[in-house]
Amino acid sequence: MRADRLLSLLLLLQNRGRMTAPELAAELEVSVRTVYRDVEALSASGVPVCADRGPSGGYRLMDGYRTRLTGLTDAEAGSLFFPGAPGPARDLGLGAVLATARLKLQAALPAELAERARRVEDRFHLDAPAWFRDADPVPYLAPAAQAVWEQRVLRAHYRRWKGEVHRELHPLGIVLKGGIWYLVARADGAVRTYRISRFLALDTAEEVFERPAGFDLAAHWEESSRRLESAVHKGTARLRISPWAQRLLPMQFGAVGSRAVENAGPPDAEGWVCVEIPVEAQAVAVGDLLRLGTDAEVLGPPELRQALAAAVAVLAARYAAAP
Repeated sequence: MRADRLLSLLLLLQNRGRMTAPELAAELEVSVRTVYRDVEALSASGVPVCADRGPSGGYRLMDGYRTRLTGLTDAEAGSLFFPGAPGPARDLGLGAVLATARLKLQAALPAELAERARRVEDRFHLDAPAWFRDADPVPYLAPAAQAVWEQRVLRAHYRRWKGEVHRELHPLGIVLKGGIWYLVARADGAVRTYRISRFLALDTAEEVFERPAGFDLAAHWEESSRRLESAVHKGTARLRISPWAQRLLPMQFGAVGSRAVENAGPPDAEGWVCVEIPVEAQAVAVGDLLRLGTDAEVLGPPELRQALAAAVAVLAARYAAAP
């Protein structure tokens, strides 16, 4: 394990240039003290690691030094051919480029690694879109991705649920989440997320913009996803659900449904259990919980139970009348 970590540290310095000990520790998921020991070990083995002091200091490799320890392991070679990438690459306009690169890489691999890569392709498949939903049309995905790459300003006509808006965007990254493409961009001084299928027009300007120093797309997406989840879930519903609903809840509510079932109370004589599950605003929660039909009873909060009762009464009156 330490040999792998030393190689990773070396490649980080080679690929990124100067990095501080805390930055290296975060990348390698170790303590700063461990980074100090690893740097000493690299230096003792003859790797010219330089330590620069001061506010802009850090570790770097001596100018001109490059390692040739870039051979692939079996697992690394296989991961490069893990399926699922061709579809998104095709959407980005890079399908042919990726296919050619994969062929070149496979031809360059030793026979045993090439065979492992073929086995990965044969035995695993990634299908990103959700069930029972067609993929969004994304005619502006390729130009959006090109603008991200070239750091070019975009002038967008976008459809929101509140209405249409015109925005000047500084595109920072593209994210594929659950089969849906998103553009992360800075607009009006804030970083926002745009569903690419909702662009009505997207024009690439000639001017370029300066990317924010230190912007980390993955970290930003993770943090914004957490904020969205906490903002969406307005409260907690207490339910009594049947054995069938215990199987249905994870399918209807995803991870929160699975956690609710895992933390359920003991079953009664009929196999029904009590669970607690985060819900959205009351109007949305009523629609979501109605999908469980007669296999669930809302125990609380009282206002949600009353709202469900009112919705059920409306449905009962509607279906009691002759069509």
